[in-house]
Amino acid sequence: MLVTGAAGNVGVGVVRGLLARGLPVRAADLDLRVLGDRAPGAAAVHLDLTDPKTFAPALRGVRRVFLIRPPAIARVGPTLNRFLDVAVAEGVEHVVFSSVAGAETNRVVPHHRVERHLMASGLGWTMLRPGFFAQNLATAYRQDVVRDARVHVPAGLGRVAFIDVRDLGEVAALVLADPAPHRGVGYTLTGPEAITFYDVAAVLTKELGRPVRYEPASILGYVRHLGRQGLPMPQRLVQTVLHAGLRRGDAETVDPTLERLLDRRPHTLAEYVRDHRDLWEPTKPARD
Repeated sequence: MLVTGAAGNVGVGVVRGLLARGLPVRAADLDLRVLGDRAPGAAAVHLDLTDPKTFAPALRGVRRVFLIRPPAIARVGPTLNRFLDVAVAEGVEHVVFSSVAGAETNRVVPHHRVERHLMASGLGWTMLRPGFFAQNLATAYRQDVVRDARVHVPAGLGRVAFIDVRDLGEVAALVLADPAPHRGVGYTLTGPEAITFYDVAAVLTKELGRPVRYEPASILGYVRHLGRQGLPMPQRLVQTVLHAGLRRGDAETVDPTLERLLDRRPHTLAEYVRDHRDLWEPTKPARD
């Protein structure tokens, strides 16, 4: 089984879930040295989704694939969709795609085009459509929390049912281990409770033992804010669109699917922060 993005938070969760089931795993990402640290026990392989020359070697002999879109990739035609074409040629049988909630109807997000291409490819497929990750607090939001003691997004009073990537990884591994019952199915996956970003700041304040505030951003202000962090414009736009949708309630519904698939209650945001509170220490790297 091939896990793309295996050095990232989601990929690590998938690799760990598969290894826990005793299944062979090929972990794919840009840096083999990082894979050795992040995905021990898996066979490491170089994969650059912007370089088609790396596609066939990574896929050779593989029958099942976990695919995730790197945030920096906005043009999915020559990258992820071409990768899927090569997967067909290499005899892959099933792809589990980590999409986003609402991608089946939201033509703005790049995931929509990947989903459509995968559905038309002839491959077996399962779409995992998670909402916002709890791990965003340690990646996309971490700099603001550590440097400015704030969470700064254009979400207004919107509520979010944050999902922990540990739970997503477990579900992905479950599907990859036995894809037949999940073939041709899209799952919307959320955490067990919907909270505002004011609540998020309160969780951080309690668990970290220091005050953290929520400072709502305007849409244009957020685009500029992401620019100051060095993000390219396509990534800024996608991230802004997803957060602005929270004002309309795009991520406030708590879906029972994740709990049903896991056969247990998913992790809460507070549990995630409590388990990883050292990540918001200024000297710590932004990992899981």
